[in-house]
Amino acid sequence: MSVIDILTRVETLCQKYDKYDVDKQHDQQVSGNDAFVKLYTVFEKEIAACEQKSSEAAVEKNRAAVATLNAELRRTKGELRNEFPKLEKLAQRKVKGVSQDDLTARPDLVVGLVERLNAIPDGVTMGAEKPSFWGGKAAGSRMDIKIDDPNQDDLMRPGYFQQTQESSQFRQEFEMRRRKQDEGLETISEGLATLKSLAQDINEEMDRQDPLLDEIDEKADKLTADLKNTNVRLKDTVLKMRSSRNFCIDIILLCIILGIAAYLYNVLKK
Repeated sequence: MSVIDILTRVETLCQKYDKYDVDKQHDQQVSGNDAFVKLYTVFEKEIAACEQKSSEAAVEKNRAAVATLNAELRRTKGELRNEFPKLEKLAQRKVKGVSQDDLTARPDLVVGLVERLNAIPDGVTMGAEKPSFWGGKAAGSRMDIKIDDPNQDDLMRPGYFQQTQESSQFRQEFEMRRRKQDEGLETISEGLATLKSLAQDINEEMDRQDPLLDEIDEKADKLTADLKNTNVRLKDTVLKMRSSRNFCIDIILLCIILGIAAYLYNVLKK
């Protein structure tokens, strides 16, 4: 069995029997109920991630990627600085089960986190005075960008203004991105021109259809009026036919009555 296998086996056994360690279980229980420990752990992880990202930016050759990493670093550092007042308040709070020495050392831990965060390079040169991130006002706190003055001897060198491989690569990448952006803008411009032409065609077609629609409306109104007049005339005709039919029925009934009366008269006369 190799040394690595032995160490792995020992670590597994230690983790298996950790639940029987009373002191460790007590510390875990206290830490689980301690908001400061939880938030402090989160801060440590975030700062470690920032340090890792800063290391990646230091070895990165692509300037665009470096600028992106530095922008993410500045944003993350700003968010962490906004949360430092909450961590300081939790550091000053008394917690049951935590010794007085640990409570006294907590503000120093917070200060250490602040210094550790400020020490992470993010592409911007900080001033000598560090600003206070939890309510305190630091006199003269500001952020400066340092620009070195060019040396006259360097300016007189023939190769001072020549492009380096890195600057040439950066310029080529810039030109390539600008061409892609120009192509995208041209495509958008062509699409807008097509939409504009389509809208003009639709407006012209609607202008041509307006007289036809007006004519259709006029014919529909005229047809409605004709139907209304026809209905009125038809109603009058039906009423006249009904009156004529009633008159004929009356005459027939009158003739029948007169015939019956004549028949009865002849019978009675005999």
